[in-house]
Amino acid sequence: MTADWAALRAAAVDVAERAYAPYSRLRVGAAGLTGDGRIVTGCNVENASFGLTLCAECGLVAALHATAPSARPAQAAPAPPPAPAPPPAPPTLIAVAVVAGDGDPLLPCGRCRQLLLEAGGPELLVDTAGGPRPLAELLPAAFGGADLSARRDNAS
Repeated sequence: MTADWAALRAAAVDVAERAYAPYSRLRVGAAGLTGDGRIVTGCNVENASFGLTLCAECGLVAALHATAPSARPAQAAPAPPPAPAPPPAPPTLIAVAVVAGDGDPLLPCGRCRQLLLEAGGPELLVDTAGGPRPLAELLPAAFGGADLSARRDNAS
């Protein structure tokens, strides 16, 4: 699937208009293309304590999971319980654009790069002023779920 970067940037600019940024006045929007072709968005939400401010990418990852298609088919009448099925794969991002309210690209902060890593993996394309780049280039030597498993297994 190829990302339509202009459409992602436009969606990010649109959602940036709904950002809550009374302190910094920097409205930020993020738009991501999912593996199933949906576009999900998020905006920054500031807080007077500053440390509790949510970046646009946090909203994007929350929306990714909150709007994922349901794994359960609708049923008209009660049916016998089906055999347990494996849980569905989590939704994934394949491309992300993060912009300021004026449309200029912004690079995600370190915390958000980590969030995006778990939502799209090292091959996730991130829009930059110089063009799309894989997240692995923006977050080298990343720490992920496999690292946690390895540490847990070694601690036993």
